Amino acid sequence: MAGAGLRAAARRWLPCRGHGGPRASSSSPSCPGCGPPGPGAHCPGAPRSAPAPAPAGGAELSAHLWARYQDMRRLVHDLLPPEVCSLLNPAAIYANNEISLRDVEVYGFDYDYTLAQYADALHPEIFSAARDILIEHYKYPEGIRKYDYDPSFAIRGLHYDIQKSLLMKIDAFHYVQLGTAYRGLQPVPDEEVIDLYGGTQHIPLYQMSGFYGKGPSIKQFMDIFSLPEMALLSCVVDHFLGHGLEFDQAHLYKDVTDAIRDVHVKGLMYQWIERDMEKYILRGDETFAVLSRLVAHGKQLFLITNSPFSFVDKGMRHMVGPDWRQLFDVVIVQADKPSFFTDRRKPFRKLDEKGSLHWDRITRLEKGKIYRQGNLYDFLRLTEWRGPRVLYFGDHLYSDLADLMLRHGWRTGAIIPELEREIRIINTEQYMHSLTWQQALTGLLERMQTYQDAESQQVLAAWMKERQELRCITKALFNAQFGSIFRTFHNPTYFSRRLVRFSDLYMASLSCLLNYRVDFTFYPRRTPLQHEAPLWMDQLCTGCMKTPFLGDMAHIR
Repeated sequence: MAGAGLRAAARRWLPCRGHGGPRASSSSPSCPGCGPPGPGAHCPGAPRSAPAPAPAGGAELSAHLWARYQDMRRLVHDLLPPEVCSLLNPAAIYANNEISLRDVEVYGFDYDYTLAQYADALHPEIFSAARDILIEHYKYPEGIRKYDYDPSFAIRGLHYDIQKSLLMKIDAFHYVQLGTAYRGLQPVPDEEVIDLYGGTQHIPLYQMSGFYGKGPSIKQFMDIFSLPEMALLSCVVDHFLGHGLEFDQAHLYKDVTDAIRDVHVKGLMYQWIERDMEKYILRGDETFAVLSRLVAHGKQLFLITNSPFSFVDKGMRHMVGPDWRQLFDVVIVQADKPSFFTDRRKPFRKLDEKGSLHWDRITRLEKGKIYRQGNLYDFLRLTEWRGPRVLYFGDHLYSDLADLMLRHGWRTGAIIPELEREIRIINTEQYMHSLTWQQALTGLLERMQTYQDAESQQVLAAWMKERQELRCITKALFNAQFGSIFRTFHNPTYFSRRLVRFSDLYMASLSCLLNYRVDFTFYPRRTPLQHEAPLWMDQLCTGCMKTPFLGDMAHIR
């Protein structure tokens, strides 16, 4: 019944046949099927009516603007009944590009956060171990031991300016979203951010992250393992600033990054997961279901991961069973992505059951065998798996997907675990009503800015203040400091733009594939350009629809 109320409300605004105007509930001689047009509205074949005169000014004009405001609030309320929420499915697959699974013959996978989904309980362990490494091996102050991991602080996709110790959220146009810049654990005032970048919020392209998320002085945190890294970086900076200690920003950044790397290189993370796979590995049964289903339908499978074989083997045995390698036609470990996709020099080496390397030259990739390193060019030569008949899944947009899509024409699928939580927030009544009213209020501001008298400017200022408050409320629903990983207030984030650029499909987990047939075709919806924008709440004056402020706009058309 959720869609019934929306459809009933929307029927009042459906286009008329033959002229694109909305259909009203009554007819009119001037416009069959439409009803009498509102002031200033026009349908082909119907005479234009004179716009209703606006009040001359002063208190009367102010009252006129507030009346338009109230009319729009009622309109938004009528078009969004309470049952309209929960329209998005967190278990759905979302398409950036049209793709038919019928044409996909070969499926490839990363391991960490793709085949193996990890619980959030892993992040405090990484944070604490790296923090202790800083103290014990890098001789950092003992005082940083008081900091614990805060899972609600950072989000994926943020940028860090190394020289300014600034963690911030940047949109697709290279602008810092004001209110989302932090030094340590403290927000940096908007005025200071603008001053730091020479009087602008814009970060020039040459300073921004390069192809793999690393610029000369700015780093983008793109994978899920970077969440404890950002938290630790912020805590250490907070301690140094709070105690008035001088420090070199570049050294501090490198030390924290190296400490996080040591947690992985020394195998600490692998040990925690192997000791308690039930605690740390999620959706193992669903991973087995996905793989076995694909094999049953005649698909070929391969695995390319940077993780070592012993760790992957134990995890796959836990999720799939001891014969997991029989599901895969090729298994490559310690691949050293992303250089695996671009460097032609590293040869494949075969591993035995104990992890020892063989010396013989690899002339073919055999099913059931394990290979280390190598490069994609030899992989393509030996398998002849090329172009859009290959679909590869990974969680890192740069290291896993970018080269495959841009250089080799493979299809790509991004695994974005945060998507599930964000969709559940989007489905709430609070979010939907807040966002819709923001859009409507934005339209009012755009159209009513033609009134320049003092009283009208006070009204517009009140609307702008309300709009900013709504933006902050909506942002805080996702994350109090940085908001959604996909959007700034109105633009896509830098992360979101890369997601669209480097992935054909994206989903919360690999298990979403179980909701679709293996020959399913994904059709992305036509995303409107701004000049093609659909009938949003603030744009219902298209055609002959009667809207609260159409008459006021007639004189500037």
